Amino acid sequence: MGEAIGQILPLAVAVAFSPIPIIAVVLMLVSPRARANGPAFVVGCLVGLAVVGAVVLAIAGTVDASEDGEPATWVNLARLVLGALLVLVAVKQWRGRPQAGEESPAPTWMGAVESFTPPKALAAGVVLSGANPKNLILAVGAAVAIAQTGLPGGEQAIAYAVFALIGIAGVGAPVVMYFALGERAGPILDGLKAWMARNNAVVMAVISLVIGAKLLGDALAGFSS
Repeated sequence: MGEAIGQILPLAVAVAFSPIPIIAVVLMLVSPRARANGPAFVVGCLVGLAVVGAVVLAIAGTVDASEDGEPATWVNLARLVLGALLVLVAVKQWRGRPQAGEESPAPTWMGAVESFTPPKALAAGVVLSGANPKNLILAVGAAVAIAQTGLPGGEQAIAYAVFALIGIAGVGAPVVMYFALGERAGPILDGLKAWMARNNAVVMAVISLVIGAKLLGDALAGFSS
């Protein structure tokens, strides 16, 4: 299991540092329903990642993910495609980054966050973690990496659970801070939201490029072995 966790750790950290979900949860924490919406959003993020992992691991369980102790051809192809997609995401984010003096436009749905009910907050968490293109690619990549280790199904589920728990750390930390510090958390959360909003494109570009390069490297190494 250690090999599987080692494979997915960089991907989990990349999910944890996704700026948009962090901005969303901070906005919920300054809303009138903060005490309910914050935890609901975190649970939604966990559910979104869990669904992706369950689907991919179930599919991978129907085919051999390893051949003679090495990743199967389809695993290397999946890594190649996912890596290429992340590199494209990195290029798009870098080109779309705001120039000096400009502000990055916020998604229109963020204006409605303050009026969210807990069910809407939970649904938003599911979408922003499991259906967000970058996170979806990372979650699929993590599940594929776990599947190719050939671990029994139960251990694969545990390894993916580790990925999901690390992945929600980025949205979980502001919620923990809110409940631990109360009103004192306000200025810290405002500063975090402002920094994430200002550097969203750059952060996503760098993370996507690094993880994309890793997946491409793993794929090429697999094809050459």
